[in-house]
Amino acid sequence: MNRNNEDYRSPAIPAMTKTLLEDVKKIFKSTAGTTFLIPTTGTGAWESALTNTLSPGDRIVSFLIGQFSLLWIDQQQRLNFNVDVVESDWGQGANLDVLESKLASDGAHTIKAICIVHNETATGVTNDLSKVRFLLDKYKHPALLLVDGVSSICALDFRMDEWGVDVALTGSQKALSLPTGIGIICASPKALEASKTSKSVKVFFDWKDYLKFYKLGTYWPYTPSIQLLYGLRAALDLLFEEGLDNVIARHSRLGKATRLAVEAWGLKNCTQKEEWFSDTVTAVLVPSYIDSSEIVRRAWKRYNLSLGLGLNKVAGKVFRIGHLGNLNELQLLGCLAGVEMILKDVGYPVKLGSGVAAASAYLQNNIPLIPSRI
Repeated sequence: MNRNNEDYRSPAIPAMTKTLLEDVKKIFKSTAGTTFLIPTTGTGAWESALTNTLSPGDRIVSFLIGQFSLLWIDQQQRLNFNVDVVESDWGQGANLDVLESKLASDGAHTIKAICIVHNETATGVTNDLSKVRFLLDKYKHPALLLVDGVSSICALDFRMDEWGVDVALTGSQKALSLPTGIGIICASPKALEASKTSKSVKVFFDWKDYLKFYKLGTYWPYTPSIQLLYGLRAALDLLFEEGLDNVIARHSRLGKATRLAVEAWGLKNCTQKEEWFSDTVTAVLVPSYIDSSEIVRRAWKRYNLSLGLGLNKVAGKVFRIGHLGNLNELQLLGCLAGVEMILKDVGYPVKLGSGVAAASAYLQNNIPLIPSRI
């Protein structure tokens, strides 16, 4: 990415963009989808997914399970959709029993879309998208399935075509390990068909503008971030070299090791059931006499360690350990050692080395040989 800017209409950039649009489909595990690389954040990608497929007043079922699903619902409401909110306690996954009830009673197909966050970063909860698709198929319901995969895609198992996801999105700054600035969207043929009749106002996020320039072979309706495109090319190459399934397995190891450390410390996971445990972020509950914000502040001020704050309903109650992207097992162990020292600093009676030992014992038995070095 450390390069001068260049003309995005030169032959080099459209040629690279063409390969990026094809290769980025692989991270969604899609062959049928159409991809868009929009100079934006995940929030812009949310807006693009909604405004290109839906019209004002359309009924959406949306799950409120944490801060990021809350923000997406706020956007849906401000865009004048009729949002049917299904709320769960923070630390629980989406209530799919309520979804089934709504689908079963919607013989008139008034529900136009199901919106769900695959991995809720605020609470460390991962939802089972295959179950959502099962319910849609069970009731032969034509609603679109829109998925926020910001903190899941490229790190957790995600199968766009197999699970019948209609729009999936992620951001460059999460598992791809790039700076913020590209909203990456994959749209199914059904979603593209829906976009032809969408009446939502859109300009910057309009897929039609992109598709027009795809046909022209120039690909960009306006100026992209050239440096980020080169970064995306390098990030995809690194992912494919490791192998996407190997990347997902690595994140599974990191998530399991972190949870074992938390258990060894005598603390609890904010996520209430094992079926919802996230392999990209762990939200750790602290005792009531400790302000988790102080843990995060001390981590940065004394140990140069970045931990995540508790947000909204869990502010002061949890701190978050992120374990996604360009991260290996030894880096994680360093983080866990730092957390132990911080817990000791704030008066929690942790035995130094306990969490690191639990994580190390698991990892030592589960880290495979590096394929390229065998």
